[in-house]
Amino acid sequence: MSALIDVILPVFLVIGFGYVVAWRGLFSESAVDGLMRFAQNFAVPVLLARSIANLDLSQSYNWPMMAAFYAGALISFAIGITGARMLGRTGPESVAIGFACLFSNSLLLGVPITERAYGEAALSGNFAIISVHSPFLYTIGILAMEMVRSSGTGTSLGRVGLNALVGVLRTPLVIGILSGFAIKIVTSLTGLPLPHPIQVSMDMMSRAALPAALFGLGGVLYRYRPEGDAKAIAMITGLSLLLHPAITYGLAHYAFKVDASALRSAVLTASMAPGVNAYLFANIYGVARRVAASAVLIATALSILTIWGWLAILP
Repeated sequence: MSALIDVILPVFLVIGFGYVVAWRGLFSESAVDGLMRFAQNFAVPVLLARSIANLDLSQSYNWPMMAAFYAGALISFAIGITGARMLGRTGPESVAIGFACLFSNSLLLGVPITERAYGEAALSGNFAIISVHSPFLYTIGILAMEMVRSSGTGTSLGRVGLNALVGVLRTPLVIGILSGFAIKIVTSLTGLPLPHPIQVSMDMMSRAALPAALFGLGGVLYRYRPEGDAKAIAMITGLSLLLHPAITYGLAHYAFKVDASALRSAVLTASMAPGVNAYLFANIYGVARRVAASAVLIATALSILTIWGWLAILP
């Protein structure tokens, strides 16, 4: 019970606060959009750049941990696409639904919950996963979508790959990640730290990122009314909250035998609900938007209980 009260509830209370003020009309849709634009396009990328620039790459990149996490994500993606096709969805709709099963909310939920459960020192594994998360999974999702959309049109594989690459490199989260690696390389080669004013300003932006994003996420979730599509929503929720972390736990703990810290980072990150990016991906292509939106809302609410369960299982 202490894990629920001390670790999970504070994070979801911030989300709930954003939800309530949006519901009561105290925070307009335009204000929510502005806050989320600030968080996702500026503050969170700065947080990622700062965190990756400070990573000890030789210690943080635990490849068995990464393999366990991404194996679970890709299996969930494949099952999600297959399940959607069996439910009668079109190819593009199926890819969008599969992407919702693939893309867990690793940053806005995974980081604060891991930090509250195990402390800031436990986050190196989370940021190692996150540094690959958006570039890799967006590439997979966009490639799959472009292949489905171009099927029968004669579009070359090279053009499909180029479209995917351009789409990924334009993502603010990826820009933040690449900036962090660039800072890391420059400071390592020169032996000089970032100028103190830049470090302080990045610290200030980073501290604002998660509270603003969580509050804004609550406002965004208020718009996502669950409507129909119960089977598809249930499938996304089950794959995201149960199957992905179960595969990750089994591989990391039994097959790869990673240490406790890496196991916690991998499983908790895998156990997060689909992020708003799942809806944004569907919205970009104009398919399965209602399913993705409703799944984000319902899975986020149910994850309060499933995260509690995973915290009880983890060492």
